[in-house]
Amino acid sequence: MEAEAYRGYCLESVAAAYDVVLITSDEPSWEVPYLRDCVVVPDPADQAALSTVGRALAERYDLTGVFTWTEWYLVSVARLARQLGLPTNAPEVMQACRNKATSRALFARHGVPSAASVSVRTVAEAEAAAGRIGYPAVLKPAAHAASIGVIRADTPEQLTAAYEFADKAAGQGRESTSVLVEEYLDGPEVSVECVTYRGETTVVAVTRKTVSDPPYFEELAHSVDAGDPLLHVVAPAARAAVRALGITAGVSHVEMRLVDGRPRLVEVNGRIAGDMIGHLVQLATGIDLPRAAADIACDRAPDLTATRSSAAAIRLIYPATSGTLRRASFDGICPRWLERIHFQHQAGDQLLLPADGGTMFTARIGYLVTTAPTADLARAHAEQAARRLHIDIAPRTG
Repeated sequence: MEAEAYRGYCLESVAAAYDVVLITSDEPSWEVPYLRDCVVVPDPADQAALSTVGRALAERYDLTGVFTWTEWYLVSVARLARQLGLPTNAPEVMQACRNKATSRALFARHGVPSAASVSVRTVAEAEAAAGRIGYPAVLKPAAHAASIGVIRADTPEQLTAAYEFADKAAGQGRESTSVLVEEYLDGPEVSVECVTYRGETTVVAVTRKTVSDPPYFEELAHSVDAGDPLLHVVAPAARAAVRALGITAGVSHVEMRLVDGRPRLVEVNGRIAGDMIGHLVQLATGIDLPRAAADIACDRAPDLTATRSSAAAIRLIYPATSGTLRRASFDGICPRWLERIHFQHQAGDQLLLPADGGTMFTARIGYLVTTAPTADLARAHAEQAARRLHIDIAPRTG
């Protein structure tokens, strides 16, 4: 189950400190041992349904906080918290995080270094925007996540296909269905993991990223080092971005690129990072981000004391080509530094890369997590482990 594979550590952490009442879109299974109670709502982004269930739970229990680590529910959960009189960021703040056009406007207003960006609705508008901004240009949905629908166009000839790719994903957005045409930020990508309590933001860790070759932006690997010297370089920009959006509470995942060594903002996600990054942070520093998020949701000061000084890395496993998975396995005995390995597909599953119309969700085979005293060594361990993977794909035909 993918929720368990990527968010199980979050629920386990929160349940160790709090009685958890879960609102979820699916009947609970692996979550059951961690729960006091559970209610199924087919679509938690449906405000009316979520509010009805939330008010009923508030009558049944003495609720002290509510939060989510799911991108699609940020706005509806903030509204629910406000309705129940519980600590929260303002719903319009979460809307600003979800709508990248709004984020860009706020960054510009507050002097946060970002990227030139234009919201468009047609191919003609996209062509005009790219002509003004210059190539290469990045096209993306204004309100999506996980690099879905994000693509680079290097020439005017590539623009139409790129717009269609981004527009298809943009149509699924709740906060906006627009496409953004943006300046390409040429430099290494990082994220900054931040914790904000009563308006004061602490920068906890910096995550170094590896992304796929153009034109797509699939995330392939992450690493966290407690002693990363880059932390002091990116921290001021991360705090400025959080402040510009009006975030006053919770854990934020701030994405940026370093252009000529200086931070330029990509976006701010108002929740714990995906791809097990929160777990990497705990392995490297000892700081528990899910617990911090729960504490802040209950208006309690989080413990952000680092108890480790180490490093961890995750390698996300993708096929070289779209096709049918025949086999996925790890050869040999797992070394101690291989903290975990997970396969989310099995023999017979179809794997579809973005170039063939898929996403990270339809192509990713799984992941492996490694630890070491430094990020360089953790990444080397990940490469070493990856060489011991046996992945057999029957290539897609037609």
